Amino acid sequence: MQDDALIAQAQAWLAEDPDPDTREELARLIDTGDHAEIAARFGGTLQFGTAGLRGELGAGPMRMNRSVVIRAAAGLAAYLRKNGHTDGLVVIGYDARHKSRDFAEDTAAVMTGAGLRAAVLNRPLPTPVLAFAIRHLGAVAGVEVTASHNPPRDNGYKVYLGDGSQIVPPADAEIAAEIGAVASLTTVPRPAGGWETLDDTVLDAYLARTDAVLPKGSPRTARTVYTAMHGVGKDVLLAAFERAGFPQPVLVAEQADPDPEFPTVAFPNPEEPGAMDLAFAKARETDPDLVIANDPDADRCAAAVKDGTDWRMLRGDEVGALLAAHLVRRGATGTFAESIVSSSLLGRIAEKAGLPYEETLTGFKWIARVEGLRYGYEEALGYCVDPDGVRDKDGITAALLLTELASELKAEGRTLLDLLDDLAVEHGLHVTDQLSVRVEDLSVITGAMRRLRERPPTRLAALPITRAEDLARGTDALPPTDGLRYALDGARVIVRPSGTEPKLKCYLEVVVPVGTHADLPAARARAAGLLAALKGDFAAAAGL
Repeated sequence: MQDDALIAQAQAWLAEDPDPDTREELARLIDTGDHAEIAARFGGTLQFGTAGLRGELGAGPMRMNRSVVIRAAAGLAAYLRKNGHTDGLVVIGYDARHKSRDFAEDTAAVMTGAGLRAAVLNRPLPTPVLAFAIRHLGAVAGVEVTASHNPPRDNGYKVYLGDGSQIVPPADAEIAAEIGAVASLTTVPRPAGGWETLDDTVLDAYLARTDAVLPKGSPRTARTVYTAMHGVGKDVLLAAFERAGFPQPVLVAEQADPDPEFPTVAFPNPEEPGAMDLAFAKARETDPDLVIANDPDADRCAAAVKDGTDWRMLRGDEVGALLAAHLVRRGATGTFAESIVSSSLLGRIAEKAGLPYEETLTGFKWIARVEGLRYGYEEALGYCVDPDGVRDKDGITAALLLTELASELKAEGRTLLDLLDDLAVEHGLHVTDQLSVRVEDLSVITGAMRRLRERPPTRLAALPITRAEDLARGTDALPPTDGLRYALDGARVIVRPSGTEPKLKCYLEVVVPVGTHADLPAARARAAGLLAALKGDFAAAAGL
């Protein structure tokens, strides 16, 4: 775009921008003639997809701001009206990030102006509370303003429909088309009021629902250390634990309260290196049975256990298997489901228990739609243990169920690691790892995927590839998605671009047969060697 046209576009945007902060920011860029920065903000638009919107805060259509949110809300309202929901209820939640409350109130104003009814949760609350509220209140849609575990400079906009699960195609494309049809903010009615601000009744109903996750009379003795990772989980988790009768968690004080700057972590994601350091330090002081962490919007749950003399994070796949085994032990019925990038161990557990099992594409928008779902998980610390209450991942109820499992094992003189050993002997040692490459230039990701498609590997870790699938073509069970899957004898590799971050993600799994508990050390050593070789060989094949 020519400089004059770029400046004209920025000035037109500035004239409509309702936010004094982004107006000041954009006016400064125009006045200083910072064409490179203006081009970065006006070189396109944030794309609305099945993850909704997510991006860096700032002025312009390539950033998250009130203008972008108003257009997104107008597009959603038009979509709902076209689908017969002319006066339906839209419930809106938000986290504690910068601008989240503003974005929530803008959404409520747009919905009200479009003739829909809008209700906003009364304060920053976990995403699962919003997902619960949609079904509980009989809403036709829901919006959660959150960027989950993204860096502090980001925010996002997640859309749910009336079944309480996130949007999937073709709804995302249809909403995106309606957003694109918004020519000017002046065409979007935004009254100053008329929507409802919900009281704590919805939160109380959610907390009452958490009681159903645990059977009456089960052990509740496990002691925990808890970090909210500067997010919104603390008060709700503490209330749920108190209702359940667990010992009050010891808080990581530095991370307990909401702080949109996330001052103690580089990335507010329990999986990121260093994010759990303060929690581990508190665990060394207090010697609990378990460390629990939520991500900032509390839809994910991480756990750490004492392994030898120190603490280590359990992988998401390990927690997924533990919760599945616990539910089987309690006689759960219904379908167990997971994303294709999660460990195949869940399928083994379900098969042994005689339960239906399904794989889906990555994301709870797919897992939540599995018919007859009883339990679903994905390796990125997401667990759905009460699909009738919350048809999405829920870090609060997952924490309750995991702490109950730790309590039951404690009563037997055992630990979560002992149960993982039992599962390895029963089903084979399933070990997973991830090669995740964060990029500044998205062409690195497209280049790696193109290289793998043009020159596919034939062997990895000295193992021949027995089946290679380009998931972009779809399969009998899965709709098309940008990814590649390789099957090897005793191993599996899947590679895909992240849907929410500038990352290329490679998911690795090896399965090593185990005869007895005495064979576990040798099996772990073999698995570690295979994973290291897989990671190195695949990085080379992808040009990473």
